This record gives sequence, structure tokens and C-alpha cells, in this order.
Amino acid sequence: MDPCYNHTSSQKPLDQPLQLLIGTCLVLLIVVTLCGNIIVCLAVTLDHRLRSLTNCIIVSLAITDLLLALLVLPFSAFYELSKEWPFGSTLCNIYTSLDVMLCTASILNLFMISLDRYFAVTTPLRYNQLVTRSRVAVGLVVIWTVSLMVSFLPIHLGWNTNGTAVQNTVSNCNKECTLEVNPLYGLVDALLTFYIPLVIMCITYYRIFKIAREQAKRINHTWCSSSNGPVPPMVKEHKATVTLAVVMGAFIVCWFPYFTVFIYRGMWGDSRVKGTPMSIVLWLGYANSALNPILYGTLNRDFRLAYQHLLHCCRTGSPRSSHLPPLQKAHSWEKKCRQEGKPLKLEMRNGKGILLTDRALKSASAFP
Repeated sequence: MDPCYNHTSSQKPLDQPLQLLIGTCLVLLIVVTLCGNIIVCLAVTLDHRLRSLTNCIIVSLAITDLLLALLVLPFSAFYELSKEWPFGSTLCNIYTSLDVMLCTASILNLFMISLDRYFAVTTPLRYNQLVTRSRVAVGLVVIWTVSLMVSFLPIHLGWNTNGTAVQNTVSNCNKECTLEVNPLYGLVDALLTFYIPLVIMCITYYRIFKIAREQAKRINHTWCSSSNGPVPPMVKEHKATVTLAVVMGAFIVCWFPYFTVFIYRGMWGDSRVKGTPMSIVLWLGYANSALNPILYGTLNRDFRLAYQHLLHCCRTGSPRSSHLPPLQKAHSWEKKCRQEGKPLKLEMRNGKGILLTDRALKSASAFP
């Protein structure tokens, strides 16, 4: 006789109107994640101006989020709506491993982007020597190695459970598919993949913000136009403030609740956080993958232009914008300054040279 015969699931199915509403929201989130990250990949592939080492990391982030939307989010949405996992324990463990791996890789790519911006701002004259193709490649290999080590390895060896058994292998009449968390796994995974990168990102972005303000002030002083002329948007001091606040704010809002609950589950038991609270923090973390193409794409002028060409929405003849690409604008400004006898300055501070150009401010403000 089937031991699960006449067994009632511990989770009640959603009412049909509520199920329809939640299903619509989840499908919309998945579609936005797919489309946004596909556009980022296409933009970098088709626009030669976007082919840089920094954008290689952004493409790595987009590919990671795209894989998450393809391989994980549809199963997560189905499980969220049906409250049952009908695909068996093996596929459940593969699904949870992919979930942990891709979310971890996404966070570590964001961490790598923050380090790239930090070196671009603090050592602009040595940036090309510090950030090379080989080092970026090594960084990406490290990201995926760490992601594999905290996902497939512990989950399939049972290191994340309170006993020695692999999760979801015991007969489960409730047809649940959950990621079990013990104290050691919860603490190590959260520290290694979120809290330590978060602290370092806060430090790097704070340093970027301070230098951006100083460079903006210096560029304002050396601006070669007349005193009553318009100040270009690239030197507005509040630009870096708003951008960095949005980037860090979105990252913290999306992932801090999940990893706080993650550690809580490890310390005090999986059963203490279930149902709606767990669903909210989980999908809030997923939402970061939908926001990444916006934060690391549309806040960048070159990406915006590439998006417009890609979507056939580029407006021509606008009196408020120039047809010159961003880097050409910077070069034309440098040429004008030199013609008027106002050469760009190379200032020394703390033994390091800081080049006061639009490109330096572009790195400082992270997403001009």
C-alpha cells in the first residue's frame, strides 16, 4: 500500500484569484529578467564601443541572470503556485543546486564589478596594467568555482543537512522541494557569498563616491567654457551620489532579507520560516536579476545608445543631444581646451596621479 495514500499536503493551495494574481506577477518578473539580460548581451555583442573588460563582467552577470531565468525561475514559479514538487528528488536537488549556484554567481559578479570600478577610480593611470584580460578571466573562474563549491558539492554530499543524508532523498509525502540549512552551512555560505562581499562593496563604493565628488569639483574648476555657460551633466556632483545609492540600495534591499532568513534557518531550524515570509524574501532576491540590466545597463550612456539602436528607438535631430558618441564628446572637449590654452591637469594626491578627464569621471561616477 502506498504510504502517502490519502495524505494531505501541509501547504494549502492558493485561492484561484490570488493564484492568478501571483502567477501574473511571477511571469512578468521572469519575462523582464529574460528580455533585459538578452538585450544586454546583444548590445555588447553588436556595439563595438561596449567591448571592454568592464563590460565583459557585465555580460557575465547578464548571462548568469539569464540562466537563472531559464533554468530556475520557471520551476520556482510552478512550485510557488502549486505548492507541490512532482518531479522527483533527483531533479529537486539539481534545481536547488542550480538556484544556489546562479544566485551566488550573480552576487559575486556584482562584487567583481565593484572592484573593477574601484581600481578604475583609485588608480586611473595604472588601471590597464592592473585590470588585464587574464586577471578578469581568473576572476570569472574563481566566481564559478566558488559558486559550484557552495551549491552542487555540499547539497549532493549532504553537507547542508543536520544529519548525513542528502536532502529530499527520504520519502516525502508532502512533495516538498526545499533547501535544507544547518548552522555551519548557513553561516559559511552567507558570509562567503553575501556578507563579506557586501562589506567590501560598501567600502569600495564609498571610496568611489568620495573620489567622484573631488574629481567633479576639479573638473568644474577646469571647465573651459564661459562662466555663464551651461555646466555639462557629466560634472554634476550629485550624479555619483544618486547612482551609487541606487546600486547599493537595490542590492541590499533584494538580498539582505534572504540571507538574514538563511542564517536564521540554519541556527534555529528550517521549519521556523516557511510559507509566505520565505516566498517573499526568495522572490525579492530573484528580483535583483531583473534589476541588474537596468542598474548596470541603462544608467550608462553607451548602453542607452546601444539599447536605442537595438530597439530602433534612436531619435535623430534632437536639439538637446549631440550625435557624437560619448568618448568623442570627451575628446572634442579636450581638443577645445587645448586650443584655448587650458590644458588638462594631472594632479598628484597621496603620491598618485589623478587625470582630470571625462573618462576619469566616467569611472568615478560608475554609471554616467
